[in-house]
Formats: sequence, structure tokens, C-alpha cells
Amino acid sequence: MSAEGLVLLALAIPSVGAILIALAGRHPNLREAVTLLTSGLLLLAVGWLTGDVLAGARPRVTLVEMIPGLRLQLAVEPLGMIFGAVASLLWPLNSLYSIGYMRGNREAHQTRYYICFAIALASAMGVAFAGNLVTLFVFYEGLTLATYPLVTHHGTEAAIRAGRTYLGILLTTSVGLLLVAIIWTWLAAGTVDFRPGGILAGKMPGRDLGILLLLFVFGVGKAAVMPVHRWLPAAMVAPTPVSALLHAVAVVKAGVFTVVKVLLYIFGLDLLWAEPATHWLFYVAGFTVVGASVVALRILQRRGDLKRLLAYSTVSQLSYVILATAILAPISAMGAALHIVAHAFAKITLFFAAGSIYTAAHKTQIRELDGIGRRMPWTMGAFAVGALSLIGLPPTAGFVSKWYMLVGAFEARHLLAAAVLAVSTLLNAAYFAPIVYAAFFRGETAAPEHGAAQAAHGAHGADGGAGNRGGPPHGVPFHEHGEAPWPVVAATVATAALTLLLFFFPDLPLALADQMVSGILGGSR
Repeated sequence: MSAEGLVLLALAIPSVGAILIALAGRHPNLREAVTLLTSGLLLLAVGWLTGDVLAGARPRVTLVEMIPGLRLQLAVEPLGMIFGAVASLLWPLNSLYSIGYMRGNREAHQTRYYICFAIALASAMGVAFAGNLVTLFVFYEGLTLATYPLVTHHGTEAAIRAGRTYLGILLTTSVGLLLVAIIWTWLAAGTVDFRPGGILAGKMPGRDLGILLLLFVFGVGKAAVMPVHRWLPAAMVAPTPVSALLHAVAVVKAGVFTVVKVLLYIFGLDLLWAEPATHWLFYVAGFTVVGASVVALRILQRRGDLKRLLAYSTVSQLSYVILATAILAPISAMGAALHIVAHAFAKITLFFAAGSIYTAAHKTQIRELDGIGRRMPWTMGAFAVGALSLIGLPPTAGFVSKWYMLVGAFEARHLLAAAVLAVSTLLNAAYFAPIVYAAFFRGETAAPEHGAAQAAHGAHGADGGAGNRGGPPHGVPFHEHGEAPWPVVAATVATAALTLLLFFFPDLPLALADQMVSGILGGSR
């Protein structure tokens, strides 16, 4: 099959899969088989396309021409290929996890859940392979709408309230800021196509470039740059597989991917370097990296909700990607692309572990995790791997991406960037290391009564939402729990293994990142 055909197939597979899942909704086993098959087929198609892109192919497909010169168009380049490959690789693992989680917690509306998940993946593929800003905007909005029912899945008052925050912030920023930026770009440059080296050089004065960059960065609310970040911790009321989708597979990755793509393919590194009016981006990204880490540390000190801590960790880690690009060195741009991959593997592992703990023991608070590693060694071992990766220690993928960021900072003589990376790394260690230590080396906390645990969980509003649906599988008493159901544990261990493997075998993402930088440097000449 041609590369162009594979691009269309990558959008068609999850779209058709959503329809088939709906038709199989009355038969849970068939519905879940269709989900696994669909996710597997998408992985095969994207894997085949990745080989073509590595070989130099740059497929381009026009879907429709709305007005002369303005098309809905798909075009694959290395950065988009990285995002598409990550999303397609993690969907099968998230599907396997979802089967164990949704059944283990006896969740309602499972068919709707799998349908929305498939539509979200189709939208993510559209974002990854968008050939211009208009196409990206269409799929970006589709991703927001597809994930809203997932955020409000439980239908509780807390879930509905979180859904309003989620939809309100993301739609307000995208329509009120991002769309304005796209229209302004069209009027100034006469095109909205993504081009290596950018399209805005000589098209507008420096002050206007700074304002346009502000519209883009804060208009992409999914990137969760402070202060446009509140939707992310609010959305933690959703089931854990949805949190994994938001943080690792599609949503926030679509956000930082969009920001990086705009920086590299609309502005261009040379223009950003030459215009002081755009240099504010580094300081905003650096503040978000450190500020969100401080919030996560405060949650740890209160020994509060684990998923909320992970949410603020995500806010911080996303701005690593933007910070690395804002350093404006080619090698740090490679680090940004690599961190999209590293963060995806590590953060999905951490959320999978949090959901595994909830499924097996109904524990959501950090204060409840003392000694839990002895009962759930596979889960907490995987959690430790994900934590080490986000800290940036070997032998994990996070070390590789942070290494490229630091080298880029020193190459650009950007000592403040190096200082931000160092401080944030210490903060990461400060809020992750105590959790791992307590899980394996502290005495086990007294388990609450079954009913009390469910009541507390329902009041908290995270994950289970309605206490009568939760509980350990097969009626195991809370004080006798072990690991979660095997699909949950298997998926968690698999993503932890990917986090380790990427340290030893980083060739594929490195090759794509190198092609990305080579194209940008070539296009700017």
C-alpha cells in the first residue's frame, strides 16, 4: 500500500472501529475483541507508515478544498510521525488495561467508553498528520468533544462539574485565541501550511509576532501552560484509563505537539531567535515547569490524592517540551521530540499503577500507600520505573530526553534553562522518591472498612465516582488484597518495560527527531 493510503487508513481504522464497537455493544466479549483488533490494526498501519517516513517519504493527502488555497490536508513529517507512533503504540495497551479496569470496577456505560476512546484516537491521528493549521484545528476540536463524555463518565455531580471546567477552558481558549491566531496567520502569510523553517519571516513586525505567539501558546489549552491548566487536575474525576488517555496517549500530547509544531513550522527557530518579543515563552514555560512541581510537592506533603499529584506532574513535564523548544537550539528541539515519547511511556505507567491500586485496594490517597509495595510488587515496581523516568535517571527513557535538553541548553549558553532543568529534576525526585520509599519500606497502613473506603472514595470524586460500583475483584476483602486483575497488571508492566527499553534502544525516535531537525535546518536556509 502507498504511504498516502496508509495515512488515510490511520484515520479510517479507529473511525470504523468506533462504529463496530457500537454494533457489538450488547456483547461485551465481542465489543472488547473489536477494540483490541482495531487498536492492533492501527498499530500495524502506523508502524508501516513509520518505515516509509524513515525512508524519506513525506506523504500528503488533500481531503477537501474549502476555498482556493485553503484545504483540509494531511501531511506526514517526522514530528507528526513521532506523535502518531506513540498514540498508536499505547492504544492497544490502554485497551487491554481498560478491559481489566472497567470489568474489575464494574463500571457502567462501557460501550460508550470504548466508542469515545476510538473516536479520540482517530482525532489524535488527524492532529498528528495535519498538513496545515486549519486541519489541525478541526481535529483538535474533535479530540476535545470526543473526550468530554469520558471525563464525565461517572455522571456524578463532581464529574459534571469537572466536565464543565474541561470543556469550558479548552473550547474558550481554542475558539477565542487559537482560531484568532490561525486567521491572523492566514492574513499575514497568505497560507497556513506547515513548512520547515516557518512561514512568518518578513510578514509582520516583532511586536505583532510576540502577540501572535501568545495567542498560539495560550490558545492551545491542552498544553496546560500556566495559568491555562486547571482543566487537567479537574479531569482526574474520570476513570484511570481516561486519565491515561488525557496524560499520555492523546490529549496533552496533542497540546504540546501543536505548540512545538507551531514553533518549528509556523514561526521557525531562526525567526524566534531573532525577535526579542517572542523570548517571553521561555520564562512562561520555565515558571510552569517549576511552579507545577512545587504544587505537586505540596500535595505530597499533605499526603493527598495520588492522581492529583500526577496531574500537576504532567503540567510540569509538558512544559519541559515547550522549554526545550524555546531554548532555540536544534539539539534541544530533538530533546523536546524525545520527551514527548519518554513522558508518554512514563506517565501512562504511573496512571496505570494508580488505577491498579484503586482496583485492588480502593486506595487513592498517598497516605494510604505505606507498605503497599509488599502486596503489589509488580504494580509498585512499575510505578518506581515511571517515577525514575520523570526524574530523569538512567536506565529510563527520561534520562535520554533530558540529556538532549541539557546539551542543547549548554550549546546555546542558556544557563538559566540548565538551572530550571536542574531545579525541576530535584523537585521531581522530592515528590516521587518518598512515595516509592513508603510503598516498599514503611509499615502497612491500617485498611479502612469496605463501606467507609467506598464512602470516602465517592465523596472524593476521583476514579470510582459511585461507591457501589467499585471494590476489589471477586469479593476479596480490602485487608487481603493482592495485585489487580491480570490485564491491568500486564499493561502496567508492559509500559514500564517500554520506558526501560527506550533507554537501551532509542534509535527509532532518535532517527525521526534527527530527520525533523535536518528538515528544519534545511528549510530555514
